[in-house]
Amino acid sequence: MRVELSMDYLLSIIADFWATVAEMSPYLLFGFLVAGLLSVLVSQQAVTRHLGGGGIWPLVKASVLGVPLPLCSCGVIPVSMSLHKKGASKGAAIAFLLSTPQTGVDSIFVTLSLLGPVFAIFRPVAALVTGLVGGSLVNLFDKTPAQPPVASEDSVSESACCHCGKQQSRAARALRYGFLTLPRDIGRAMLVGLLLAALISALIPDDFFAEHLGKGVLPLLIMMVLGIPVYVCATASVPVAAALILKGLSPGAALVFLMTGPATNAASLITIAKTLGLRSAIIYLLTVAGCALSSGILLDSLATSLDMGEIAHCAWMLPVWLKTLSAIVLFAVLGYALVTKALPKKTD
Repeated sequence: MRVELSMDYLLSIIADFWATVAEMSPYLLFGFLVAGLLSVLVSQQAVTRHLGGGGIWPLVKASVLGVPLPLCSCGVIPVSMSLHKKGASKGAAIAFLLSTPQTGVDSIFVTLSLLGPVFAIFRPVAALVTGLVGGSLVNLFDKTPAQPPVASEDSVSESACCHCGKQQSRAARALRYGFLTLPRDIGRAMLVGLLLAALISALIPDDFFAEHLGKGVLPLLIMMVLGIPVYVCATASVPVAAALILKGLSPGAALVFLMTGPATNAASLITIAKTLGLRSAIIYLLTVAGCALSSGILLDSLATSLDMGEIAHCAWMLPVWLKTLSAIVLFAVLGYALVTKALPKKTD
């Protein structure tokens, strides 16, 4: 009996894992393509030219720029420090740091596939607002000069073409970044997130979180406490959030996890404190926490008024054959990226 029960759980985990991969893979592959195009069409020189000086416009530009870029909370730090070193204001650097890791074109499409259009719109808007709030607070309350940032090899331009060479076309560089560099960066975290989502779906009873945590602010606070200290990839966190919603967690609490997990971790906070100052790091952390809670409360109120009880089932329907084929292609892309990442470095 125990063996049969274990086998049932295993089969359920495998089925949930495959179902989630099949649902998100067409959108994720398209997100990879768009991310690759952005990597060659948006130059770092153009970015730095618009982010210097005071006022609200550098903050708006930094926040808007950060939303579609597929950079995690670790990868965004050297980029933002490079922008600051080249003339971006401290507020603009913080705005970019806040809006960028919470979302990206790849995670937006995955959010659309697993959580539906409301989440897919609400999440980047919340990231944009968070960047504006944090950048404005830094400009108001932290006018001390930042320490010179440590030079880093990571940058937007490096992601796009550091391995490519000038002889390659823009199309080749875009495809390389979208389907090799980016999967290398997020592939392992995404597989872990998918496995965790499958385990949650198979092992946790339906309505578990609703019965044990209830509604209101408490679930949001718990998700915030869990999300702030850990590193969670913006894309990899989406299947986990979808599984939590299906088990009774409110959409707002899931959004708090989606905002705090990718935006904060211990390493990023320490780096911000060393380069931009302790005051900026504190403002950064308080902004993430405050905006996440506010956004979660707002989304829960919208979910109630719009009757979004089945929010995690709102994904756009695609043909089964397309989802199956996309899942196979996605596994091939991730497999190749992770295998080549593990191999000894060589000239590509």
